[in-house]
Parts: sequence; C-alpha cells; structure tokens
Amino acid sequence: MESRRYPGGLALHEGFALNRRAFLGRYAGGLGALALASLLEEQSRAGAALGEAVTRPKPRARAVISLFQHGGPSQVDLFDPKRELSKHHGKPYPGQLEIHFNNRAGNLLASPFRFRPAGQSGIVLSELLPHLAGIVDDVTLIRSMSTESVDHETALRLIHTGKILAGRPVLGSWVVYGLGTENRNLPAYVVLSGPGGLPVDGTRNWSSGWLPAVLQGTPFRSGAEPVLNLHTARGVTAEARRAQLGFLEELNRIHLGRHAGNGELEARIANFEVAAAMQSAVPEALDLSSETPATRRMYGLDDPVTHEYAARCLMARRLVERGVRFVQLFHGGQPWDTHNENAKSLRSLCAKTDQPSAALVRDLKERGLLEETIVIWTGEFGRLPVSEGKDGRDHNRHAFSLWLAGGGFKAGYAHGATDDFGYKAVDKIVTVHDLHATLLHALGLDHRKLNFPHEGRMDSLTDAEVTKAKIVPDLLT
Repeated sequence: MESRRYPGGLALHEGFALNRRAFLGRYAGGLGALALASLLEEQSRAGAALGEAVTRPKPRARAVISLFQHGGPSQVDLFDPKRELSKHHGKPYPGQLEIHFNNRAGNLLASPFRFRPAGQSGIVLSELLPHLAGIVDDVTLIRSMSTESVDHETALRLIHTGKILAGRPVLGSWVVYGLGTENRNLPAYVVLSGPGGLPVDGTRNWSSGWLPAVLQGTPFRSGAEPVLNLHTARGVTAEARRAQLGFLEELNRIHLGRHAGNGELEARIANFEVAAAMQSAVPEALDLSSETPATRRMYGLDDPVTHEYAARCLMARRLVERGVRFVQLFHGGQPWDTHNENAKSLRSLCAKTDQPSAALVRDLKERGLLEETIVIWTGEFGRLPVSEGKDGRDHNRHAFSLWLAGGGFKAGYAHGATDDFGYKAVDKIVTVHDLHATLLHALGLDHRKLNFPHEGRMDSLTDAEVTKAKIVPDLLT
C-alpha cells in the first residue's frame, strides 16, 4: 500500500483511519493560518460549466465594485431635487403615503441643501456631493428605482438576491458562478467590511445560498490585519510549512474519497489549498504603501475624515486590477437610516464617502479599467418627502436613486423621474429585478439562462417568468 512519511515519523497511507477530531487534537498546532474562507479553482470550473449559451459575445464588463449604503440614502436630499417640496415645506402631503412608522409622520420636509447642475451633462446634484459632481459625466444616475419592501432586512435581501426570502444566493455569487475567477491566488468575490461590525442582515449580504459554498463572499476586515491567521506562525520554517501543507492535502484527499460529492467538504478542502497562495497574494494586493502621493490625495487617504472609506475604495481598485471579479464595500450597521437628524447625518456620511467613491471612478478611468469595471453606488430603498419627528425621514420603497459608472453604462445620463414631491417613481421605472437583469447583461450574462437547480426547478437571480425582469437598454451604450 502506498504511503508518505511526514516529520515526526507519521506515515499516511490509503487505509489511514485517524479521524478529524484526533488529528486536530494531535497535529493542528501549525494549521491556524489555513483557517481562511476563500474562493477557489472551482469557481472557474463553475463558470465554464455554464457554456456559451449563458453569455453574449464580447461583454463590456468583467468585474463589479459595489459601494453599498446600508439604511436607505435620501434621494430628495442627494440626487432628486424637488421645487414643489421646497415650495410647500411644512404643509401636509396632498395625498396618501405609505408610512413605516405612522405615529411619527409629519408634514412635507424640504431639503436644506442646495442643488446645482454639474458637468457638461448638466445633471443636478446636491451640494453634499461635490466630488461626484466632478465625475458626473462618467455616471449613469437612475432616479426612478422602485422596490417591494420598506423593511430593511427584506429590502436588503431583494436587492442582493432578487427575492425577499432569506437564504438565497446574492448577486456577487451569481456573477462568480457565471464568469468564474481570473486569479486563483485571490478570492473571486471579496467583501470589504466596515469597522463598525456587521451590516444589518449580517452575512446574508454575501451568502451563496444554495449555490456551491465556494461562491460566497470572502470578508476582509478593516485595519492592519484584513485577513486573520494568514501569516505563518513564528518559528515555523518554510520546509516545515511545506510539510504541513503536504500532509493536510494528503489527509483531505483521503477524507474526500470517503465522502465523494459532498459540496461543503469539497469547498472547505479547496479553501485550505488556496490559503497558501493567498499568504503572499493578499498582503500584496492590500498594501497601499506603493500608491503615489497623488493617488493618496485623490482618494483622501491621508485625511482622517475620509481615510477609512478611502482605504477600502483603493483596495477595491487594487483587487479588481488583480483579477478579483466582484468586490463589495459595506458599512457597519445601517448609517443611512436617517430617522433622526437627517441633514446632520447626511453631511457626515457624504463627507466620509463622496471623495473616495468619486476617486475610485476617476482612478479606474485613468488606468483604463473603467470600461471593464462596473461601479454601483446604492442602498436598499429611499426616504419619504415628509418629516419623521422633528427632522428625520422614514423609509420609502416607491422611489430611490442610485448611480453606476463604467462597464458599458451610459455616461453623463440621468434616467427616469419621480413625482413632484419625490415620493414615487413615475417615469421610466426601474425595478430591482430590471437592475439585476441589466447588470448581468453588461457582464455578458443572460439573466434568463443563468440558473441553478433548486427545490425541483431551475432557479435564477431574476426568476424572470415570475418577476417580469427585463433589461433596460436606455441605461447602456
């Protein structure tokens, strides 16, 4: 019987019966650095297995950077100016409103911020977004988004997974499933989480649901050590490290042979295998020290107000540059949920995020990467045009705004409109399902054919037969 000898006199052969608990108890001391969730070689195989029928020829985009704004940014204070709202400030809303917290609903609340046309396109934006105004001619602004829920968790699930039900695969997982990976030393789907802990709805925001586990997002933390336990422990030589990894590979190969077809086990084993390559690839990708002073200034990396978000936006560019397919930035909690002190909160949030977000688009363009990278800035819904309490705004599912740049989206273009008070989308309405269909199309994927068997049927991100999802051609060049 074939066997292999490892340091310490341990011989491993096909009949080896050491169970995993015994192994961990006796030999796991040097394996801490392997405990890393990541995406793997199977991502590439998963994408290739779909075949040419799923894709269209020559897609413009190959990657996505999602700047997600948990809580629901106020469209009437940032992107969608309304004269009637200012004109009738303090008066009752002349119609019916869907109110989430009905006992706190007040009268019409005008935006306290000035709006100005920006760029050659003349798109009107809030004074809170001067840096976005500087790149507005590279942006598609959608003012007519509509969703199905005013509850944070269900609205988040809808915009991430296409349905309000928990446990479904998110957009990033579908993209990686369809396109595979371009760099086997890095995860294909990376989550750059904020310093304030998990966002609302937690890890569901990047779950692969019932798609293979290798397609879930891999979270990198903020701070000096984005990935825990990545470095080899002190005192472990390169030779010993190679021996450890070789031993683990052999052990896992035998264990997998006894449990063929177990997708979770296959994903876990593959995670371990890629971790060694990531030991050098991840630190290099996230090392911002090589960036020029001009780039640091552009992002606001040396400004304490913008530093944290700037660092993550810059990391996102570096990851996409190295072949990562989908990068997603999240805030801790839901800071855009401005039930109180709406104006004060928006000033603070925009001061932190506007410059880095715009710099990301500008940087990608200067490096020739914007045409193949989609940047999307969005939350899960919008806010009401009436006050909540003294100076807050309640949730609004009938209208919200978002912007995209790159990847074949139409530059310098404002799409759709809401009613006179910004309460409801009324012209060129774009549903969340339409947004998903259009994003996949820009990536060369057919949302009707990108599917996976689940509970006796072929399920998909858009589930077009049920949702009537459609591509929005006006958004694309």
